[in-house]
Amino acid sequence: MIDQAEVATGPERTEPRWSRVLLKLSGEAFAGGDPLGIDPTTVATIARQVATVARSGIEIAVVVGGGNMFRGPALAERGMDRARADYMGMLGTVINCLALADFLEREGAVTRVQTAIAMGQVAEPYLPLRAIRHLEKGRVVIFGAGLGAPFFSTDTTAAQRSLEVKAQAVLKATKVDGVYDSDPHTNPAAVKFDTLTYGEVLNRGLKVMDATAISLCMDNAMPIVVFDLLTEGNISRAVRGEKIGTLVSVDAYGTEGQR
Repeated sequence: MIDQAEVATGPERTEPRWSRVLLKLSGEAFAGGDPLGIDPTTVATIARQVATVARSGIEIAVVVGGGNMFRGPALAERGMDRARADYMGMLGTVINCLALADFLEREGAVTRVQTAIAMGQVAEPYLPLRAIRHLEKGRVVIFGAGLGAPFFSTDTTAAQRSLEVKAQAVLKATKVDGVYDSDPHTNPAAVKFDTLTYGEVLNRGLKVMDATAISLCMDNAMPIVVFDLLTEGNISRAVRGEKIGTLVSVDAYGTEGQR
């Protein structure tokens, strides 16, 4: 029987908690310290961490945002048609996918980029069964172009793809080390949560993922780990179930992650 207290606060794990995960990367992270664009040093750091996880035998898929290129809602606020702006954002995610794939290949990882919008010269079309087969063969599968439809975020894409490829957890990599009750960059007194339930996230309006993504994960008991991306080794720590960041799950112990 699992000791729930040990799950929440016990010693660091040496064996992976999950064997197949979906990693959600924000486009902003790819820019490093710049407002826009791709910082090669930052992407190389991310790729090194992902490749390390893949070499350990963990099956890992990645959803990449496009906020370092285009943000559909921001463009729409300036008068652009929202659907067209969102499609521009989807194309931006593909640029990030190709950059990540290149750096992963340099690390010795085998990759496949799949996109929700057909673009055969640069990527495969998104096919869930093919994606699962790639994962089973140890390839890193990178999903681009969101869901291929406007008005949906890449957070929702991450939740959807994790369910379709039968991942066991969503790893949400961010620029902060977990979920806080307010913005820690502007409020030094912000309080960090070690664990949260889906209901608490929705009721408090916490900025973990958008409400659609949280609801999808809640309906399917998909655990979410929110953690700092740029701390070296954190992706591996998250996969092992070490106590980093914030765990969002059915209950305070994340026991559904043991299934």
